[in-house]
Amino acid sequence: MREDPQHILVIRFSSLGDVAMTVPVISALIKSHPNAKISVLTKTQFTPLFKHLPTVEVIGVDLKKQYKGLLGLFQLSQKIKALKVNAVADLHYVLRTKVLRILLPRLNWAILDKGRKEKKQLITGKIFKPLKPVVERYADVFRHLGFDLSLSTPDFPIAQPLSKEIQSLLKECPQPYIGIAPFAAYPSKTYSLDKMKAVIDHFSKTGATLLLFGGGQTEVQKLNEITNLFPNVITVAGRLSLDDELKLIGHLKVMLAMDSGNAHMAALMGIQVLTLWGVTHPFSGFKPFNQPLKNCLLADRNKFPRIPTSVYGKHYPMGYEKAIESISEKEIIAAIEKIV
Repeated sequence: MREDPQHILVIRFSSLGDVAMTVPVISALIKSHPNAKISVLTKTQFTPLFKHLPTVEVIGVDLKKQYKGLLGLFQLSQKIKALKVNAVADLHYVLRTKVLRILLPRLNWAILDKGRKEKKQLITGKIFKPLKPVVERYADVFRHLGFDLSLSTPDFPIAQPLSKEIQSLLKECPQPYIGIAPFAAYPSKTYSLDKMKAVIDHFSKTGATLLLFGGGQTEVQKLNEITNLFPNVITVAGRLSLDDELKLIGHLKVMLAMDSGNAHMAALMGIQVLTLWGVTHPFSGFKPFNQPLKNCLLADRNKFPRIPTSVYGKHYPMGYEKAIESISEKEIIAAIEKIV
């Protein structure tokens, strides 16, 4: 074990799910090395994810406006230089951070090994076994800098009191709260809304309150339509800040989500998460943090033997676009009932 460096900069820009997965790793780093000074460079909209880590300096940047293009990256490098860091953990490792590495050659850089070779073998069917979890890949970056840290005994945020905005939204709705995030980045990772309605219908009659999460105008519109069909269902999407969404998630009994950012947000809060997987698969390393494999409900590989066909859900052969629908509504309901 080495002595803590004076100042470590952690870089992770996108996406929401990826940034959320860095949080438990940084929490473990603080736990193991409380004297280390940690700064996190990320997109401004993601800064609330780190709010429960008061010793971490979070620097939000706008890469589309303030730090756009090569000139923007040069300006960002000067901002980093002014922080006087002596080690950089690059948890993103894309062209943008490669340029920053060239502009800041005197810093001690450790970069993310994305495991591209193993992931290619997985999605082409050459292997079918669990790959190293992404959170462990993040942890390895800090280990390369000389830090010992373990993710085996995580500390999760303590549930915070609900804000007035949340209380107004809930209007004294009864617990337990069941979160449902029915959308994902690609259709191949998104469960049929008609089948999801069957799940919502079942639990709306049990006395629980169902909270629907999502983002974007189209998703909000679809969720509002669902809300109007069933009792005890509230659309959260588009009505709360990310900070308040995290507070509300901290009070859930369970979150049902796709292979998506909402699943990782709930996991970082220590909430039980049930995830639905279509052409992607938890073996790729993106299983939500600290969640058992039994909480991952998978498409039927007897019917769709080439799964996983993609790491992120963008690519799949003809006929696989609705593989996720081979997960039955009864299976989802039973899994939730075991938790609730």
